[in-house]
Amino acid sequence: MPEIIPIRDLKNTNGISQRCHETQEPIFVTKNGYGDMVIMSMEAYERQMVMNEVYAKLAAAEAQHEMGLGRPLADILRETGEKYGV
Repeated sequence: MPEIIPIRDLKNTNGISQRCHETQEPIFVTKNGYGDMVIMSMEAYERQMVMNEVYAKLAAAEAQHEMGLGRPLADILRETGEKYGV
């Protein structure tokens, strides 16, 4: 469940940092009742960036597949097996 805090709670930086690291989830900060910022640990941020890259590669692969590009998986597996002796 996402944690939402008002901007005035940012005074407790150590506590917020600890919660970010413990939960590995972002904390959403509101200002005047509206969303303003998101705070997360570096580990959570890096994990999110890796997942964004994976999603982008999957989208590109799906687009290539829809255009009829690429090769059958069976051919790729056979060639890989021959190359590495698997």
